[in-house]
Amino acid sequence: MTDAISKRNYWLLSGCILSFFLTWSFCFSIYPIWLNQSIGLGGTETGLVFSINALTALFVMPCYGFLQDKLGMRKNLLLFIGVMLLLSGPFFIYIYTPLLKHSLYLGAVIGGFYCSTAFFAGVGAVETYIERVGRTTGFEFGKARMWGSVGWAIATFFTGQIFNVSPSLNFVLASLCALIFLSCLYFVKVSENTTKESAINQQANALKLSDAIALFRQRKFWAFATWVIGVSCIYGVYDQQFAVYFAAQFPTQAEGNSMYGYLNSFQVLLEAGGMFIAPFIVNKIGAKNGLLLSGAIMALRIIGSGYAGDPISISAMKLLHAAELPIMLVAIFKYIAAIFDARLSATIYIVGFQFMGQVAASGLSVLLGMLYDKIGFADAYKIIGLVVLFFVLVSAVVLSSDRRADPLGLSPQYK
Repeated sequence: MTDAISKRNYWLLSGCILSFFLTWSFCFSIYPIWLNQSIGLGGTETGLVFSINALTALFVMPCYGFLQDKLGMRKNLLLFIGVMLLLSGPFFIYIYTPLLKHSLYLGAVIGGFYCSTAFFAGVGAVETYIERVGRTTGFEFGKARMWGSVGWAIATFFTGQIFNVSPSLNFVLASLCALIFLSCLYFVKVSENTTKESAINQQANALKLSDAIALFRQRKFWAFATWVIGVSCIYGVYDQQFAVYFAAQFPTQAEGNSMYGYLNSFQVLLEAGGMFIAPFIVNKIGAKNGLLLSGAIMALRIIGSGYAGDPISISAMKLLHAAELPIMLVAIFKYIAAIFDARLSATIYIVGFQFMGQVAASGLSVLLGMLYDKIGFADAYKIIGLVVLFFVLVSAVVLSSDRRADPLGLSPQYK
């Protein structure tokens, strides 16, 4: 594989994930604030929307995972996702908003299916495609994924202020950013050698549904799922309504919204830098230890949030996300490449990581929403953090050790 192809794909796919996260951030970086202040939902109702989002994603994720593995290097699924991103503005403004206001359950279900197709399952398909092309052409996934964090940071810097002017403007900008995604994806070419690309796709075509189902009979798959559900999923549910708690620390909601946007942007810029150095860290300590390290940081952030009683300290806790996320994402892909059949990387990532997380989140979102309403955010955070810490310790015992040295995470199939 030539350096020219590697560099070309790196920059084009970096543009894809940059624009994907721009679109996602314009729609979702202040999603809980939008639900609370624009739609008028309380903590329990917001938790219900998140739960329905999680449940509907369950129908899409397994399909996306296996379909992306079957497609190999073909871009069909990503092109479909790009079209869905393009429709995000009209959907949020003209369909989602009125439905949530007049029929909460119907709006939540329809919105859940759309958001799952475009974002919740879509991000896994985009990330696994980039990781697969990176293994094939020779660039680190983390360095390309860094641009996703940059995209999220750029958008979140403005979303709070834009929301104070008009929430609809964020959704219009989301659709415009989707045009960049489609443009960059169109020019991606995996190899100048069509014979080699065809061979890779033939390997993907050889996969059967039984190969994916067989994963559920493997102990190592369920060990990985233990970490996902007990650590990553609970952390994700904790983060869902964090923006509401943060905004409440300020004299006015408008000031809280703006400050949350600034903080989110700063955090994600730090996260982007973390994405650049995370491959070095994970290569040094190993993928399993990378998962455990990220889990320990998650527990620290959640417990610390429970004891933080002012905007400065709660902001410091939030910034820990910039250290945790890069290590976690890089470690997950390297763990999958080292422990499982890399031809099934999309299935394992989307089903084993995202799907399993959504299964747990579908119930936990409502429960934690009720817990927030009953005992308050601070006390709830202390309980959640201790649960995450417990599962980090369990994961240290049950996760498989990745012994194969492979700095780029290259699979035997594509070497």
